[in-house]
Amino acid sequence: MDAEIAGLEHKLAALLAEYHRLRAENESLQRELARAQEQSRALSEKMATASLRLDSLLQRLPEAAG
Repeated sequence: MDAEIAGLEHKLAALLAEYHRLRAENESLQRELARAQEQSRALSEKMATASLRLDSLLQRLPEAAG
């Protein structure tokens, strides 16, 4: 009976260690995702600004004689 309890305690300790490891990894991944989403938002804004500037420049080009 004592060996069975000791085995269960060992399994429980391993399970708790894995839980804490996965929780820390999850928190790390959430931070990484937030950084990636912010970077994506910033790049989207830059693309929109560049697109507007390009459109403005294209409108100022003279029409080609054809």
